[in-house]
Order: sequence, then C-alpha cells, then structure tokens
Amino acid sequence: MKTNLTNPITFLSRWTLFLGAVLVLTFMTPDAALAQTSPAPVDLGTAGNFVILAKTGISTTGTTAIVGDLGISPAAATFITGFDLIMDPSGTFSTSALVTGKIYAADYTPPTPTMLTVAVGDMETAYTDAAGRPNPDYTELYSGDLTGQTLTRGLYKWSTGVLVSAGGVTISGTASDVWIFQIAQGLTLANGATITLQGGAQASNIFWQVAGIATLGTSSDFKGIVLCQTSIVMQTGAAFDGRALAQTAVTLDATNVIPVELISFTATSNGKEVILNWSTATELNNQLFEVQRSFEGNDFATVGSVYGKGTTTERQDYSYSDKNLAEGKYFYRLKQIDYLGSYEYSDVLEVDYRTFKNYLLEQNYPNPFNPATTIGFGIKEKSFVKVIILNNIGEEVAVVVNEEMESGFHTAEFTAANLPSGVYFYQLKAGEFISMKKMILLK
Repeated sequence: MKTNLTNPITFLSRWTLFLGAVLVLTFMTPDAALAQTSPAPVDLGTAGNFVILAKTGISTTGTTAIVGDLGISPAAATFITGFDLIMDPSGTFSTSALVTGKIYAADYTPPTPTMLTVAVGDMETAYTDAAGRPNPDYTELYSGDLTGQTLTRGLYKWSTGVLVSAGGVTISGTASDVWIFQIAQGLTLANGATITLQGGAQASNIFWQVAGIATLGTSSDFKGIVLCQTSIVMQTGAAFDGRALAQTAVTLDATNVIPVELISFTATSNGKEVILNWSTATELNNQLFEVQRSFEGNDFATVGSVYGKGTTTERQDYSYSDKNLAEGKYFYRLKQIDYLGSYEYSDVLEVDYRTFKNYLLEQNYPNPFNPATTIGFGIKEKSFVKVIILNNIGEEVAVVVNEEMESGFHTAEFTAANLPSGVYFYQLKAGEFISMKKMILLK
C-alpha cells in the first residue's frame, strides 16, 4: 500500500484526531451499564423462607410492619426485641402484631432449632456463592457512587463501599434478568434515596452481597436481597422490598418490609377479549393494580384497575378482561400502587389480538428452523384441538397440541432436537376443520 506523505502535517494531524477519538471512546463512562448476559440467580436455599434472618439479634422501634417470617439462630428469642412476642401453644414459633407471619428462634421447641441451623447455613452458603462469582461484567463502576445511574443485568464488583444518595438509582431489565452486586465494604442508601425498578425488573432477582454494614437511611426505599456479612440497619421510615439476611444483626425503626411480590403475569387472547391473569406471593399495603395498555407501540394508558388485598402473606390471584378491541398488536403492564402512593411497574406483555370467523393455520416461523419453531393457529369456536407433526412419508413423529382450547389465536412451540434434517408437515385438527402446511428442519 502506498501512503501519500506530501503533507506530513495533515497526515499526523489526522492520526492525532483518530487516536484522540479512540481515547475518548475508551475512557467514556456509559450513562447506563449494559451487560450482554444475565448471571444465574443466587440459590438462597431455606434462607429464602425468611424475610429477615439473623444470627445475633433482630430489634425494632416505632411502628414497623413486616410481611413474612423472621428467624434468629444461634441467638435465643430474648435477642428479638421490640416485637412483644406471643408464643404459640406449639412452642415452635411466636407471633407479633407487627408481623404478618411467624417468628422463629433457636431456643424454641424442636424442630425449630434444626430448621434454623439449616437456614443460617444456607444463608452463609449463599453469601459465599455471591461473593465468589468470577469474571464480573463491571469493576469499580462509577467509583462506587451509583447516584443517578441506570444499571442493567450483570455481575458488578467493587473493592470499596457503594453509595446511593438522594438522587436514587434505577435498576432496569426484564422479570427474568438477574443482578449481583459484590461489595467489599459497606452499602449506604442515603436519607430519601430510592431504588427504582424499571421494565419489569424484580426485587427477588437483585442480590446485594455486602461485606460491611448495610445502612438504609431515613425514608429510603430499598429493593433486593441483602446478603450481609455483618449487620443491616434500617433507619426511621425506610421501606424494604426484599430479604434481609445478616450474619450478625438486623435493626429496624418504623420500617415497612416486603410490599408486593408478583410471581406470575400472563396475557391471552381468545378472539373476543384479552384476558390478563397475575398472582402475588405477598402483599403489604397494596391498594390496587392499574392495568395499562399500549396499542401498536404507542404510549401506555390506564384502561382499568383491580383492588389489591392490602397486607397478606398468602397467594392472591387476579384477573382482568380487556374487551371491544380492534385487531392489532397490544402491550400490557401492571402499575402496583400502595396506600402511600408509591408504585412499581410489572414486566410488559405483548398480545397479537385477532377476531376469528373461520379457522386458520399460519406458516410456522422461522422456516427453515433449527431446532425450534412457532406454529400459529386460530380457532373459530371452543374446540378440541390437535396439532401433529408428520415426516415426509406421512408418519406421525410428534404431538404438539392435544387439548380443548378456547376460540381465538394461539401459538405452540415445536422443538425438533431429536429429529434429523428434512421436510416435515404439521397438521391442525379442530372440530371438523383440518389443515396442513410444510416446514423444513435444517441442522
């Protein structure tokens, strides 16, 4: 390659600009941390049965409200203070007006001591797992000051402490994304600071491994599971959505622990309406759910609401029907609002809504495929539906659907991991309707 050096100043200037641009790009700090993959969640074992688990003490002052079970071991029940414990006749647990759940201590009647020993061991194992995860996606990000930042899924590591000031921090991702924060010193959520979940991110998938003290300031709002090697301190009016698992003590002052844990959210179309179903595992001060809808990707608008169950540790199931819709693509989400006006959004669900006057069998997608493909079909009326896969000589090789189904549009996934490449056929039978199409498996 021949390079023109007749104007060396221009040539050097261009290279200087290029290298400068590279250096700028290299040292820029992103507005939002973005990892390519999500780490596996930390297995809490039986420690996950507790919202608060500690080894040396659990104390509270002020009007605290907790939803879920508490446990302490090896310390005795006398190290649980401020709860005015009421012993159950079985002797295996106690209750409190401040707790919607049960309270366990190491000196209670068997099998409680053994159960707590196992739970504490699981807590310590979970801490070691979280602390030992290798190959972090981010190291020393923002020098440990997360104020005003947006964090997506991934493994984060700091050799210092981590601070979230009053500006708060946003954790953004889907309901299946996972965050693990490895913190070698303390975690501080300043007075009034809020951790905001966005895009369906779940507190149950956020793990804060803290070697030092975890301090949640006055009127702060925390989300996630704290695995702390020392103590967890929740100051006056703090809200805590998650689990506090401490290898020393947990202290609370007029703290609300665990608002609403959403465990499922689905949307289905039957050609007449879109039916939303969702369930919660626990609720605290849950006033209502707003159902919000977006058509063809436009802004979300509230189309209805369903009242919550206030405070409960029992599973609750909810449903909402959205009717009189035009055909098209709809997006749905839930806005959960508590009695104090705080709110969180669920994950976003997509529904392809169609009305049906006839039966329909669509071409599979993708096609050719390897090894999975989706088959879409429409049912005119409630029918017994069978979708089968045939090879090129007409032999049945798989059954994809074999059940009674409501009218509407449905999809079914077919995985051909154990079949060789070739031409196959898929057949839909619904009532008197029969239709068949060809597809190609290409490995």
